Amino acid sequence: MTKDAMQTALDPHAAVVSEASGGAATLLTTADGQPLARALARSSARARRRAFLLVAPLLLFVVITFVIPIGQMLHRSMYNAGFADNMPQVSAWFQDNPPGTPIDEAAWGALAADLKAAAENRTIGIVGTRINYDVPGTRSLFTSTGRKARDGFEPPYRDALLAADAKWDNPTLWRAMRSASSAYTGNFYLAALDRTRDDEGSVTMVPERQQVYVMLFKRTLGLSLLITAMTFLLGFPIAHLLATLPMRKSNLLMILVLLPFWTSLLVRTTAWMVLLQQQGVLNDIFVWLGIVGPDGRLQMIYNRTGTIIAMTHILLPFMILPLYSVMRTINPSYVRAARSLGATSWTAFRRVYFPQTLPGLGAGALLVFILAVGYYITPALVGGSTGQLISNMIAMHMTETLNWSMAAALAALLLGGVLVLYWVYDRLVGIDNLKLG
Repeated sequence: MTKDAMQTALDPHAAVVSEASGGAATLLTTADGQPLARALARSSARARRRAFLLVAPLLLFVVITFVIPIGQMLHRSMYNAGFADNMPQVSAWFQDNPPGTPIDEAAWGALAADLKAAAENRTIGIVGTRINYDVPGTRSLFTSTGRKARDGFEPPYRDALLAADAKWDNPTLWRAMRSASSAYTGNFYLAALDRTRDDEGSVTMVPERQQVYVMLFKRTLGLSLLITAMTFLLGFPIAHLLATLPMRKSNLLMILVLLPFWTSLLVRTTAWMVLLQQQGVLNDIFVWLGIVGPDGRLQMIYNRTGTIIAMTHILLPFMILPLYSVMRTINPSYVRAARSLGATSWTAFRRVYFPQTLPGLGAGALLVFILAVGYYITPALVGGSTGQLISNMIAMHMTETLNWSMAAALAALLLGGVLVLYWVYDRLVGIDNLKLG
């Protein structure tokens, strides 16, 4: 076949141009005279652009609803300008004088001037709230002194402020104001780990009666792992039954598995409240069966037991569906072949069947664990004081205390912990082995 024929076969719109000089290389061109390689590159670029334009709406949606909010959360966890913006003079004094500098009359004068300005601008509450995050009980100090500062303080300012309230001489208060004089701070992460800074600036644990967050993180992790294990123990037999039953019966049972998705989460949670309360259905059955006496009804709600039961039921389908999707593809002849070669039923299950279900198990475990870590409604309704998770504390700071920086720091630590566990799972098992369907 000649070169012209080969070119025509490759591209009917291309032409072959040979230079008149003998032995010169052949240059492939398109019908309009453009080099073929350049034309192919342009065509490939156009295809990539078309593909990008197709996914651009989804990419934009993900950026707007996921990436940007997470970025704002991380920024908020380190940024709080409530003090720095409204107390500029004393903040400037802190910036000009390193830690350990004695509080001189200039600092007291700057504080007096800022208190008066903040009171006149009606931002003294914002200032007090910001310091109250680090030194509880100081918001009232700022607001009460702000009311007195409207008439102005006469020098010496230290004596005037101490006459207004002796708490202004507290070194811990000045250390907190120095920390808050910078809008960016890592103190919220320290507080989220039950830590603070002492008078020398060293990181120490807060008093034991104030240690809350580490305990909640441990409880959240422990309950999430327990719920994941319980959904596996309950969901594995159901998924196996779905995969082995005839299609007609399997579809009927699948409807029962999917039925909770058609019911509101709030309705399912309140239904468990009715079932689990001391005068509820389950306790009535136990009394009727003689398991417990009328005066010995079990407390199964507003505690950790209620949280575990309700969340296990709600998250169970997220374990069943990935397991079922994998089990459905397992050839039953593998187990029969193992048994025909002398393996017991348990050995055939353990060494042949179960390893093939690991991709679905991994996917279901990840889904259930990640959902359990961030669950809010169910623990809030049925958890009580011992069944609350870290998500409930985050919601409290967002809606009640309005300490958004603290809520963002807790959420960032929770997100970081999930990502670390996700990385560990990828190193041990391999994320490529997951199968969601």
